Parts: sequence; C-alpha cells; structure tokens
Amino acid sequence: MARILVTEAVDPAALAAYDAIIDVRSPGEFALDHVPGAINLPVLDDAERAEVGAIYVQESRFKANRIGAAYVAANIARHLRGALADKPPEFRPLIYCWRGGSRSNGMATILSQIGWRTTVLTGGYRTYRRWVSERLYDADPAWRLVLLDGGTGSGKTEMLGRLARRGLQVLDLEGLAEHRGSLFGGFHGQAQPSQKMFESRLLAALLALEPARPVVTEAESSKIGDRMVPPTLWRAMEVAPRIELTAEPAERAAYLAATYGEVVASDLEAAFARLPTYPGQKRLENWRRLVADRAYAELAQALIELHYDPAYRRSAKKETRARLGSVAMGDLSDAAQEAAAEAVARLVAAGSAA
Repeated sequence: MARILVTEAVDPAALAAYDAIIDVRSPGEFALDHVPGAINLPVLDDAERAEVGAIYVQESRFKANRIGAAYVAANIARHLRGALADKPPEFRPLIYCWRGGSRSNGMATILSQIGWRTTVLTGGYRTYRRWVSERLYDADPAWRLVLLDGGTGSGKTEMLGRLARRGLQVLDLEGLAEHRGSLFGGFHGQAQPSQKMFESRLLAALLALEPARPVVTEAESSKIGDRMVPPTLWRAMEVAPRIELTAEPAERAAYLAATYGEVVASDLEAAFARLPTYPGQKRLENWRRLVADRAYAELAQALIELHYDPAYRRSAKKETRARLGSVAMGDLSDAAQEAAAEAVARLVAAGSAA
C-alpha cells in the first residue's frame, strides 16, 4: 500500500519543495485565507459541507459519513479528470484541510494510490495559521523600517513604486490590505481581504525581504481600513525613523483629483460617512455639487483643509519618532516625484549608514 507522508513545516523553503500545494477545503474557507501559492481543489463545496454538517448534528454520524464520502469521491474524481489530469508520475503534492483530518486524508489516499509522492500537512490550515501568528504576534521585530510620512496627496504610495524601481526594499501595506487608508476607502468598492488573509499576504511579503537592509513603508496608523497591523510589525513601526514628503495643498489636491476623482464620484456618500466630524448639510450639498460638476480638485482641497491637514498636524504634535529628513516637492509632476525619489533614496542610505 502506498505510504502517505506527513509534515508540519510550512515555511517558504519547505513549501517550495512541492510541485503543488492543494487546499481541499471548501471555496468559502479558501477565500477567507489559505497557504500562499495554494490551489483550491475542494473535496466538499460550501453547500455540500453545510449539508453534511447538518446531517451529522441533526441525524447521525453514520449517515453524514456516508453522504460525505459520496461527495468526496465524486469531487476527487472530477479533479483527477480536470486540474490533476496532466500531472506526471513524479508529481509531489502537499495536501491540507482545516485540521489535517478526513478531507485531506481522503484526497491523499487516492493520490498516493495513483503513485504520486503525497504529503499531508499535519494539523492542516491550523498549523499554518499558528505559524503565521507566532511570527506576526509573538516574535520580536526583525525588520529595519523607514517610514514615508507626509500629508494626504503627497504621493507616498506612488513613491514606494519609484523607490522599488531604484532597488530599495518597500512594503506596500495599503496594497496588501486593499485599502487607501483614507476616506476613499477600498479599491474600486471591493471588500478588503479578511484579517487572516491580510496577515498571510503581509508575512509572505516580509519573508521575501532581506532583514539586513532597510525597508521603506508608509507611516500608517495601526489600522488600514478595517484591517489591523499585527503587533510585531506595529512595534517596528513605532520606533522607525521617518522621512517627510511635503507639497503645497493645491498641488496635493490636484494630485488627489487625478488619482481618486472617479473613485470618489462612485463612492461619494460612503466617503463622506467616514468623516470623523459631520460636515453639516450645507457643506455636504456643496460637495455633492462639486462632484456632479467633476470639480474634483476643488473638493479635494476642501477635504485637505477641513479634515486631512488638521488631523496630520494633531498627529505631528504627538510624534516622537526620529526624522531622517524632509523632501519638498514644488509640484507633483512626474519629474518632481522622480527627483524626490532620488532624495528619499539618499536619505534612506544615509540613515542606514549612520
């Protein structure tokens, strides 16, 4: 009888040894979070899993097992005819379910009988999740962060891309959380990933960085939309030095209008609802007219003056982190941002050498 291998190793080096990482949980479970790089080949879909669970609770364990086994067999057969149809004899999959139980072992039994060198993750997804939590909640910070600070509309997110193209290490927290960290909210109205998915993405990004080199990231708050920055990273951010980007409010307003104008138009009321202080009916009506007239720069300047800059000044008064320097941009043209990126890169290098 073919032997099923087992493992508890979920670090990137260990996972790289497999030809495929197969998550056999339901699509709903997979969507909430999964091992990076995993493919979803469910042995029970969401409806089947709910049905079997209800039978287990309301009728009998035997009936639930019998009906569940029929679904599992049919689904595995479908995967063998589909996603797994072209796999060679040397194929080496890693299989996991929620806790390394019947779902993963059912798939592993059949794959190993075919002749594939099949491994099951002991403890399933829970083993992986525990590994993530230990590194993001319990470990000491292992990254040398530099924070990119500045008022809203100063091009911080775009600056990360410019720095990355210059070979600097960057961490785009807003991209990982799928949220702009402002009134403009999520990306084109889409929901943020779950907290667990955000942490999976974050840890994968962090593990790809070289600990000895500085990492530039935005000076975010401890929450990005509804997603919390995990404690280990937040401790590193609390003591990281800052580089401030500055630009005139009118330039920042024009930049925001060009970058987010259509987004605001499509999500206007939700954006206004996120204001910490109600702006009043008369002001709201005026803002709605500005959007209707596509006067996005005028609206952005109003928000900068009423909300963003006062909040930034209040935060600056409490700031205790060291400042490596400030980079002033006369405008936010491509040439000005490129020059600013060069200046930021020099400040990062000087701070690293100090």
